[in-house]
Amino acid sequence: MNDLHTSSAPALRRLLELLASGAATEDFADVLADARRQGAPAAVLNEIDGATWQALRVHRTMRQHRRREAELTALFDTAGDLAASRDLDAVLQAIVRRARMLLGTDTAYLTLPDEATGDTYMRVTDGSVSVLFQTLRLSLGDGLGGLVAQTARPYATPDYRTDERFHHTGSIDAGVLDEGLVAIIGVPLLLGGRVIGVLFAADRSPRAFSPDEVALLCTLAAHAAIALDTAKSLADTRAALAELNSANELIRAHAAAVQRAERGHDRLTDLVLRGAAVPDVAAAVAALLGGEIAVLDAEGEPLAGRAPAPAAGTAGAAAVPRAEGRSVRHGEAWVCAVLAGQEQLGTLVLRGRPDLDDADRRLFERAGVVTALLLLLRRSVAETENRVRGELLADLLTAPDRDPAGLTARGRRLGVDLGRPHLVLVAEPGDARDTGARSRLAGAAGRYLFGSRGISAEHAEAVVLLVPDGEGGNGGTGGDGDGSGGAGDGDTAQRVAGQAAERLARLAGFPVTVGAGRPAAGPVALAAAYAEGLRCVRALRVLGRSGEGASARALGFLGVLLGDGHDVAGFVGATLGPLLEYDARRGTELVRTLRAYFDCGGSLTRAKDELHVHVNTVVQRLDRVEVLLGRDWNAPERSLELQLALRLQLLSGP
Repeated sequence: MNDLHTSSAPALRRLLELLASGAATEDFADVLADARRQGAPAAVLNEIDGATWQALRVHRTMRQHRRREAELTALFDTAGDLAASRDLDAVLQAIVRRARMLLGTDTAYLTLPDEATGDTYMRVTDGSVSVLFQTLRLSLGDGLGGLVAQTARPYATPDYRTDERFHHTGSIDAGVLDEGLVAIIGVPLLLGGRVIGVLFAADRSPRAFSPDEVALLCTLAAHAAIALDTAKSLADTRAALAELNSANELIRAHAAAVQRAERGHDRLTDLVLRGAAVPDVAAAVAALLGGEIAVLDAEGEPLAGRAPAPAAGTAGAAAVPRAEGRSVRHGEAWVCAVLAGQEQLGTLVLRGRPDLDDADRRLFERAGVVTALLLLLRRSVAETENRVRGELLADLLTAPDRDPAGLTARGRRLGVDLGRPHLVLVAEPGDARDTGARSRLAGAAGRYLFGSRGISAEHAEAVVLLVPDGEGGNGGTGGDGDGSGGAGDGDTAQRVAGQAAERLARLAGFPVTVGAGRPAAGPVALAAAYAEGLRCVRALRVLGRSGEGASARALGFLGVLLGDGHDVAGFVGATLGPLLEYDARRGTELVRTLRAYFDCGGSLTRAKDELHVHVNTVVQRLDRVEVLLGRDWNAPERSLELQLALRLQLLSGP
């Protein structure tokens, strides 16, 4: 017995060495073969054969342990990747690569469902060389992967091409063929009993997958499911944090807006209580909003701030916010209508703020309300003052000579200096007998004079406006701007009358006819100027010029006929002045020649006989007349005025 063990000892030591070195299975069979060649006894050979069989069992067990150890290491590494990595693609790529490595397959890949299209697509591949296979899409139930996704169970096939358990489609088979795959195993990625993907391993040669390999792939699939769920949770968490941050920013912005609105409300309230004017409100709102504020009246004229360019375009834009009741963007500015009920008193214009949040817009609109309140208060005061002054004007026009000194004193107490030259405007609506239209015209006259020292009142069937010299209502229409004249200048009076007719028509909403009397100072003279202006209005109606404005002087010879003063010398001088001056300076007879020309019916031959000069002399004198009077001197209307002036000049003597 000792001899048997002694003779088998070298072989047993060699078997142990092979086990220790992790030699291949074939190397163990060589030990028994060597013993046979050496002629070992049968008993020794049986002992070596039994030891070889035991060594192979140990070798297989050790290999299984090493494989389990490698699998556990891979699983631990995967778990570490899940814990350390926030990149879903990197984790999934590592899982697929480890599946391929542990199962020893040619390829491994993972598919995920596409909820938009209702099929699955290749999410990650490892070892794939076919673009067609990498872009493959599988419908639910098609192919091995479709069956795994449908049943939530793992499936394996040693040869997919001939396996009839799966529903083969042209596109799937083409992709598998292009990749050269034969043996395929697929396991589901499960999350709460729901399939969220499929993990595959595949070989390009026939192969049977053991239950251990299926279990290993299922474990890796579970890790992949955890990675997907973790990624989704992280994405949801990030989205929730982003929403919370956005909500927090909104809350902070809202709180800041509320505080700013409170400050603005307090500031506007304080301004109203202190009796501030419209420019004060505009300045305060501009400071609160960080922009530039302009306040325009109903016609687009600036009441505060710098008027936009063009003002009319911005004022017209107020029709939009008036309809909506809100401020709106107009070009590069924000506009808000200043409303009192349905009446638009003006417009607020904000520049320098490309955007306005809700709080700032409400503050801007509240400024419009405050501005409307101030304008209404200002109008109410002005209307009250104008009503008292209107009583003075009515007494002035009714009985100017009863107590001129008393009227002048009353005017001085009311801030009206009747001793200063004034221009009297007489305005009539289209239908002078319409009391409603006359009342609206009276209100329009008050707004026209708003901000000036003029007064207005209804008198008889017209509305009378008393405008101080150099003023033409709040539009500043009086005066030439060069200090050469005011309301007392004839041309200025004509312009003031025309502009008053235009503005009063816009304010009243219907045509208004305006006549301007002569500039006058003192109660008696002002009453006379009113009578002249009234006759001027009636003359405009007779001439078919309703809705226009004019002065007596602008009506030419009609002004002489209508005016109380009958300023013949003034009319003659205005009409023939250049000729009279030329004759006086040079000793010529241009006026006599012109009179003879008209008396002879425009005949040059008869005129030269009347003057006892050559016809060429008549022609030369008339050419000089054209130079001095203008080329239209012989036009019908102009020639009528010239003939009337020549007749008046002849009748009035030298």
